[in-house]
Amino acid sequence: MAKKASKQTKARPDETLVADNRKARFEYEILDTFEAGMVLRGTEVKTLRQGHVTLGEAYAKFTGEALWLIGCNIPEYSHGNLQNHEPKRRRKLLLKKQELKKLKEQAQMKGLTMVPLRIYFGVKGYAKVTVGVGRGRKTQDKRRNLKDKEAKREMRDA
Repeated sequence: MAKKASKQTKARPDETLVADNRKARFEYEILDTFEAGMVLRGTEVKTLRQGHVTLGEAYAKFTGEALWLIGCNIPEYSHGNLQNHEPKRRRKLLLKKQELKKLKEQAQMKGLTMVPLRIYFGVKGYAKVTVGVGRGRKTQDKRRNLKDKEAKREMRDA
């Protein structure tokens, strides 16, 4: 389910947004996005429902034929005893075969990387992550982007 990045910035009314990686949209020019399910443990889901997650250092990577979310920090659940999870463990992402194939082709292109853009609970209550394929922006591109945003804001206000 490839979707445009501009439509993905706002949460739909039937979704519960948990985390939004705004820094990724600033650091990368997002070319394509994919919606993936996540394989989670029970205490991870409870922690996500509380809204505790950090996507700042996270990225997605292929290992064999599977796509993994690496570096996403979901802290331990406060009331989880022995069944608690590791905060920075690798989490498998679930996509259809065609989407995995397309994503793998895009990821192998030079200069492209896969970053998680947001984590939310979908319609049926399953945790989902939006993975974006992007190209890193250079400093001058970031400055130009900020100037364009500011110019649009001034035009809108005038």
